[in-house]
Parts: sequence; C-alpha cells; structure tokens
Amino acid sequence: MCREQAVPVRVRNSGEVYRVGERLPQRDRWMEHLAYLMDGAIQVGPWSIGLDPLIGLVPGFGDLIGALISMVIVGRAVQAGIPRIAIAHMVTNIAIDTLVGSIPLFGDAFDFAYKSNIKNLRIYEQSLFTGRAATARHWGFFLALFAGLAAIGAGLVYGIIALVRAI
Repeated sequence: MCREQAVPVRVRNSGEVYRVGERLPQRDRWMEHLAYLMDGAIQVGPWSIGLDPLIGLVPGFGDLIGALISMVIVGRAVQAGIPRIAIAHMVTNIAIDTLVGSIPLFGDAFDFAYKSNIKNLRIYEQSLFTGRAATARHWGFFLALFAGLAAIGAGLVYGIIALVRAI
C-alpha cells in the first residue's frame, strides 16, 4: 500500500506553513473591484472619486447606503478568516466614514477624501498574507483612536466645567 507523503506548503512573503487540505490565502478580485468602484472609479483631474461620496450626497440615507455596501467587504473578510482585530479596524473605518460623512457640507467634503473601502481592502490583504503577526498595528490604531476620543471628552468636560463656573 503506497501512501502519499503530505508536504507542507509555504506561502511566499508569509511566515505561515499550510498543511495539505488547508485553504491557501488568496486575493479576492470581486472585493478589489467593489472597493475600486466605491472609492476610485471616476478620474477627475489628478483625483479619483468613487460612488461612495456621490451616494453620500443623497440626504438622509446616502451615507447609510454607502456603509451597507462597504460592509459587504467586511463580510467577505470575515468569511476569509481575517483576525477579529483587523475586522474591528475595518468596521471602525466604515463608522468614521459614515458618522463624519453625515455632517452637512463638511461631511460631504470628507467623503470625497476619506476612502474607507480602499483602506479596508489594504487591511484585508495585509491580514491575509501576514496572518496574525500584524495585529499589533491594529491595536496601535485603536489605542490612538481611544486616546484621541478621551482627549476630546476631557476637553468637553473641562469646557462645561469652565462654562458652569463662569455663570
């Protein structure tokens, strides 16, 4: 009886070794196309814009529709087995895009500059090929985000206290 020897496969530019039968990481062309369509499909001089900021111009539901379309990319990343911290980073990018984008006038300008789908595609691809090794960068992002939010909160509390004392 002849048994085949199971030879592990090493993926280029990755420190990970995959066993026979394991799914190898691969780029998702459909996700790349969706991110490009939402954030960079229309060339306007030296800039590129996508459908996301144009959809965001619709009052009321535009930013919500853009966020739902962006969540499709996150759903595909979850299916691919991307680490949870990277998924959280991707969802935070969409939340920033949606919340700031919903501010009248300023949010519309912000939508044209902030390309959350392209950022999320980069996070997906980096996580796909580096595995769990790149999670420190995502934790650093959240640490900086929470420090910034704490500073804003402290500033608001200080301002309210100063306002109450002045009255």
